[in-house]
Amino acid sequence: MSIIAEKIKQVVSQINDYCNQNKRDSSSVTLLAVSKTRNADEIREAFQAGLHCFGENYLQEAQTKMEALIDLPIEWHFIGPLQSNKTRQVAESFAWVHSVDRLKIAKRLSEQRPEHLPPLNICLQVNIDDEHSKSGCRPEDALSLAKEIALLPNLALRGLMAIPSPTEDIQQQHQAFKAVATLADQLNQQGLSLDTLSMGMSSDLSAAIAEGSTLVRVGTALFGPRAPKP
Repeated sequence: MSIIAEKIKQVVSQINDYCNQNKRDSSSVTLLAVSKTRNADEIREAFQAGLHCFGENYLQEAQTKMEALIDLPIEWHFIGPLQSNKTRQVAESFAWVHSVDRLKIAKRLSEQRPEHLPPLNICLQVNIDDEHSKSGCRPEDALSLAKEIALLPNLALRGLMAIPSPTEDIQQQHQAFKAVATLADQLNQQGLSLDTLSMGMSSDLSAAIAEGSTLVRVGTALFGPRAPKP
């Protein structure tokens, strides 16, 4: 078994354990492999080891890998900040976008989604800790923004995404994820139909799954530490 396959096995086992501890069905949590900075060979190896969903942060880097892996039925997720001049390529190439936090971006994605493709799955990114350096809408703005996005014809608003402030304090991790889950419940009570909570990474999987995450974004634990930037 390859190193990547062994790491995948370990992470899947962790997810199963956390689900069991919280009386959740492990099939309710999707493992999204964060493949930014990883090469096409590593992604192919991970796919062959059983993963089918991969998350990319940078459009140009992702497009290179997509071309190299066009023979594989990969479900590509865009999880990085999205600029207006990149929406067309993202709308044409990805199945999911997790980082929508403005109506302008959502409208462009809807307008530019090719007609032959199914609606683009969208997560509304929420800045749950009100960090000035982080993307995401304010929680108090989420309802009005979500309602407007839900009306766009070529998008499917699926849920919320959040990247809480990094902390090793387990209680703080739980509080942040619980706030996201509570917000999603409040939006659903107002007539939305959200089924996805994109939250939790390598360092806080346990808390995220305990608070209801349905999609965890894991990179380092699957592929090992990233090479330092030059």
